[in-house]
Amino acid sequence: MPAEQTPVENLTEEQAAAELAYLAAEIARNDELYHGHDAPQISDAEYDALKRRNDAIEKQFPQLIRADSPSIRVGAAPLPTFAPITHSRPMLSLDNTFSNEDVRDFINSVYRFLGQLPDGSIAFTAEPKIDGLSMSIRYEQGRLVNAATRGDGTTGENVTENIKTIKEIPNRLPAGAPDVVEVRGEVYMTKSEFLALNEKMAAEGKQTYVNPRNTAAGSLRQLDAKVTASRNLKFFAYAWGEMSEMPADTQMGMVEKFRDWGFPVNPLMKRLNSVEDIIAHYTDIGLKRPDLDYEIDGVVYKVDRLDLQARLGFRSRSPRWATAHKFPAEQAFTKVEKIDIQVGRTGALTPVARLTPVTVGGVVVTNATLHNEDYIKGIGNSGERIREDEHDIRIGDTVIVQRAGDVIPQVLDVVMEKRSSDALPYEFPKKCPVCGSHAVRERNEKTGKLDSVTRCTGGFVCRAQAVEHLKHFVARNSFDIEGLGAKQIDFFFESEDPALQIRTAPEIFTLKKRQEASPFAKLENIEGFGKVSVKKLFDAIDERRNIALPRFIYALGIRHVGETTAKLLARAYGTYEAFEAAMREAQSFSGDAWDDLNNIEGIGEVVARAIVEFFKEPRNVEVIARLLEEVTPQAVEQIAASGSPVAGKTVVFTGALEKFTRDEAKARAEGLGAKVAGSVSKKTDFVVAGPGAGSKLDKARELGVQVMDEDEWLAFISA
Repeated sequence: MPAEQTPVENLTEEQAAAELAYLAAEIARNDELYHGHDAPQISDAEYDALKRRNDAIEKQFPQLIRADSPSIRVGAAPLPTFAPITHSRPMLSLDNTFSNEDVRDFINSVYRFLGQLPDGSIAFTAEPKIDGLSMSIRYEQGRLVNAATRGDGTTGENVTENIKTIKEIPNRLPAGAPDVVEVRGEVYMTKSEFLALNEKMAAEGKQTYVNPRNTAAGSLRQLDAKVTASRNLKFFAYAWGEMSEMPADTQMGMVEKFRDWGFPVNPLMKRLNSVEDIIAHYTDIGLKRPDLDYEIDGVVYKVDRLDLQARLGFRSRSPRWATAHKFPAEQAFTKVEKIDIQVGRTGALTPVARLTPVTVGGVVVTNATLHNEDYIKGIGNSGERIREDEHDIRIGDTVIVQRAGDVIPQVLDVVMEKRSSDALPYEFPKKCPVCGSHAVRERNEKTGKLDSVTRCTGGFVCRAQAVEHLKHFVARNSFDIEGLGAKQIDFFFESEDPALQIRTAPEIFTLKKRQEASPFAKLENIEGFGKVSVKKLFDAIDERRNIALPRFIYALGIRHVGETTAKLLARAYGTYEAFEAAMREAQSFSGDAWDDLNNIEGIGEVVARAIVEFFKEPRNVEVIARLLEEVTPQAVEQIAASGSPVAGKTVVFTGALEKFTRDEAKARAEGLGAKVAGSVSKKTDFVVAGPGAGSKLDKARELGVQVMDEDEWLAFISA
């Protein structure tokens, strides 16, 4: 902690968030030393000062209260931490829809995938979307054995002891339940319980909480299960993970079975067929929303029949058979005090409106995104005007701010009647505000259209890009190095001491070696660290020396390569060595390697070019080479469906398929372990040709690729 603290009222939101992160970690560290090791390193007065500083910042910035806040955590910690649990089946998120037209599109997409006309023959369930914390509860031989939060969808936190304190969740299932049952649902706090808790906290002179959802999450993550029990949390069951046998063949039937086993299920859930009935139910739930004793933020629709769910399958992060219809965003009026520019890891200059604080949907909002230069001017991505009277956004304007769920607030419109006569149009910077390099908008060579984003040309010369790249590298979905957050990255980046400095990713993994060799610059002697936290940091770094290939590729920070694309690349190439070799070979933007990259389903030319350009930059290649001296990306275990003759093979579908839709054909092939490509090459194993097949069929014959019709393909994969 700095010796001279900035007064709380003078802190920016970014400074406040960073300091709250520091305080949460520092207070937790001292709690562990005091309660767990009987070895305090600071006096009671110093400890109390940390707590008071945390409470003061949270009072000034209630929207920044963390799930691990010291103001939420009560007493000593009976448990040292929450161990990770790997979900037997991933807990995926849902796609969102925001309009009735979106709902029609979703329902029509289900019919299209299944090759049916939208005649109302497919039933859907519709239920409120609970604004709580997703939970998976596992039973074996009828006994509750563990419970885990959603986490990153693959791995969650073990909160078994805390879940057992929720009275609505049975510890045992009745006789006749399958041997293995995973019930999934939402843990929440009722509005009335939340208000009562806040009244109690206020009466005791303590900081009150922001909203029921965050309070429920914080309550469930209490290290002392007694605190969780005192919060009277609730649960709704609506889904499942692993099941040794299915007790029903529909979504509605499964939820009814949960109710029979003693789980609470939502009484507003209905089975409906027509779009009109589904939208009417959404409207009805919206009207009931203010009177419900729990927070909801939309309605979830799911295909009812489980066999149809299986046919529809999944995208990379969400099921095709479900969507969430969100309620309209909440809005408020406030004033733009100034406009700042933030520089991201890819050099994007993002304008941010600094607002007079305003409460929107129960959360105090002080910042809102302005997206890009065109958005400030009132121009959309296609050049269209996005505000009726074609006005821009200026400093001093009274604006309408919109917030929907956890989405970053945005400035929606300007109240022109309140604009002052001396308000001047905002001049978007032509140079990077961090490094002074030119800021440009790239032009698409094919269309001639300007990119909507202005980018700094400084690359790693730009401190902001280098720092943001490091923060991306250590983030949760990348290397996920615990104890190396934004504040720590800033500290190591700014250090001028070679024994402490981290300015590129490989230096993270040489930090321990440099520390051991340094006679003076010892991290443990620097305020805010200490022996225990330094050891934990080094252990966390060492734990990531072996890393999953998709995480490694995503962590590189290649433009346009998100988590989904990283997984596609990892699966296509199998090893990092094969991936990098192919990208080097593709640097002429022609030839087999370039074609293979473009043929990966889900990789278009824009993404492919960005990946190859990344590997054409000598500095990137040099940094990766040094990184590979320290870490080992793990080869992807190829899907090998039992008895599948197409596992690991590449298939191309062409022509007008008649036995199944193109989407269903692709999903089924991938489910059997095949790779589906968009065009034919030397590496194609099979081409499935329907009526009207043209150039792809000709190329397959030219290359000697095995060609099948639909009947032959179905017989082949069923053999």
